[in-house]
Amino acid sequence: QVQVVETGGGLVQPGGSLNLSCTASGNIFRVYDMNWYRQPPGKQRELVAATTIDGTTRFADSVKGRFTISRDTGKNTHKNTLSLQMNSLKPEDTAVYYCYAEILPDDSETGTTKDYWGQGTQVTVSS
Repeated sequence: QVQVVETGGGLVQPGGSLNLSCTASGNIFRVYDMNWYRQPPGKQRELVAATTIDGTTRFADSVKGRFTISRDTGKNTHKNTLSLQMNSLKPEDTAVYYCYAEILPDDSETGTTKDYWGQGTQVTVSS
């Protein structure tokens, strides 16, 4: 069984910082893309930051220069961790943040990857 779990949300004042962490663990053969998404109140889920297995990263325009992402290099292990460092936070960053991972389970008979989502963590930026 594969699990994707986020931690680190909370309440922060504008201009403050938060670090989110996501861990994918379990029956994993390989983790491919690992991304952060967010869903602001009343809006659709949107991509915040993305990483590929080869280390390529990209960010939404709204967070460039403020957010950074890091991923461990254990792509051939059963556990991968993805962090999102959020600086200079704004009220419009308020959202539920979700971690996504594209994973090849180690019991796959077809070699087909599956999409896994975490349960989400609330980030609220308010004075």
